[in-house]
Amino acid sequence: MATKRRVSHLDEVGESYGEHFGHAAGFGVAMIAGGIACIVHAIFPSLFATAGSDTVRRLHGTLCKRADKPNWERHPII
Repeated sequence: MATKRRVSHLDEVGESYGEHFGHAAGFGVAMIAGGIACIVHAIFPSLFATAGSDTVRRLHGTLCKRADKPNWERHPII
């Protein structure tokens, strides 16, 4: 059985630590903000009516663009 060389996640996505930190932290903050908007919307239906779905669409679009990089076939989230 052949053993594969273990490739780090940063190598897989083709980013430096700083680049990866910025992208991952940005996604996390956007998800938290979208989640808070959903909770506020649950309490006050007239507020943030589309914030949750808008956040999901935007993050999905961003993620799809990132997955289309030349190394997409090794991207762990596809």
